[in-house]
Amino acid sequence: MTTGKVKKMSLGLSLLSLTFLVVFLICTLKFWGGDPHMALIAGAIFASIIGLIAGYTWKEIEEGIIDTIKLAMQACLILMIIGAIIGTWILAGVVPTMIFYGLKIITPSIFLVATCLICAVVSIATGSSWTTAGTVGIALIGVGTGLGIPLGMTAGAIISGAYFGDKMSPLSDTTNLAPAMAGTDLFTHIKHMIWTTGPALLISLVIYAILGIKFAGKQIDAVQVNELLNGLQANFNINLLLFIPPILVIAIVVMKVPAIPGLIGGVILGGLFAWLFQGAGMSEIIGAAHYGYASSTGIEALDNLLTRGGLDSMLWTVSLIICAMCFGGVMEKTKQLETIAMSLMKFAKSTGSIILTTVITCIVTNLLTGDQYLSIVLPGRMYKDVYIEKGLDPRNLSRTLEDSGTVTSPFIPWNTCGATMTKFLGVGPWGPDGFAIYAFLNILCPIIAVFYGFTGIGIKKLEKAPQEESVSV
Repeated sequence: MTTGKVKKMSLGLSLLSLTFLVVFLICTLKFWGGDPHMALIAGAIFASIIGLIAGYTWKEIEEGIIDTIKLAMQACLILMIIGAIIGTWILAGVVPTMIFYGLKIITPSIFLVATCLICAVVSIATGSSWTTAGTVGIALIGVGTGLGIPLGMTAGAIISGAYFGDKMSPLSDTTNLAPAMAGTDLFTHIKHMIWTTGPALLISLVIYAILGIKFAGKQIDAVQVNELLNGLQANFNINLLLFIPPILVIAIVVMKVPAIPGLIGGVILGGLFAWLFQGAGMSEIIGAAHYGYASSTGIEALDNLLTRGGLDSMLWTVSLIICAMCFGGVMEKTKQLETIAMSLMKFAKSTGSIILTTVITCIVTNLLTGDQYLSIVLPGRMYKDVYIEKGLDPRNLSRTLEDSGTVTSPFIPWNTCGATMTKFLGVGPWGPDGFAIYAFLNILCPIIAVFYGFTGIGIKKLEKAPQEESVSV
């Protein structure tokens, strides 16, 4: 178990692990043409060596890796189930029907605002940004494509709405996790987040409305839209009854059925409706759930949009999550991340600098560990006592954990959320067509949090400072 020695990790060694990972990631992604998996494994090996040098045993390090991977297992299962949902819902005509009526109803000028609001409502109801992006998000990507809206812009609006609900819904796992780590209760946490998330959403909607003006005078490519509409009608039985599966899944989750059985219900509904409305046989249903739906309409844009889903399509992302958890587990177990974070906190004297340090720590944790849960758990554990010592109510910490840990996770390609959103929406966070610069809510939340910290707006002080405060130097 332990060696009996007092194991203290130095800042220099901790930064060495961080530097190695960053350099290896850059080289792998930019120069060697690889995916982040091997870079994360190499980083885990290097960080393990640092841990061994510091006095940890391999058994301790391995336990840290396994314990951290366990934290991500539910997310991996959910991800694979959503892959099956996507495949069966396309086969059933659920996604095609949503795209069809979206193209009929939504105009380019209001599309981005409507997209953000729709995703916000669905994610509040379900408590899941992943479920939102993997269901209605995919349909909205199709609508945006038909209306001539840039892919990254549509994805940014989807993510802004999806993460609004992910933060504000009492059904969300991160919304429950953050107050648990900080030492406050769920509804106090949600009320306090209105200070940052509310203005972030309003500002985002204004920006989306302004961007929409750019498309208001744009002539819709009627030929392309009609081609998509005709292609959908020719290959699927389009029927308003096909809105039932997503409505039922939302209702199931709202009734507090656990996520995994609730989503499995979505797969079953998809298979049932594929049989009822599209005449699909069991072989087709199982194939769509396992391998995804392969569209062969002959219309390139439609085939690119609808060829997706299936459990297999999520295995790249699942393997990435496991690789990221290996590195995160080593960094947590050997206290390398904690050492870096506590070194940063030494410079935090004012409320503003404390919140800024927390924001930076959450973002760095997202960057290093590749998981939004760890970006909430680790800083929450590390800074809980610091906030109390400084006379700050724990709700300030819980809000900041979400304002920086939850919402920045999709911006990092090898993060579980970044990889998942890329897989669902068909576009990554960065690059000429990336969604990061259009996910305004996710950008604004940490900025507003830091602004409030330095101005004192929306900061809740402890009713009574702890006794230790009066004797501290």
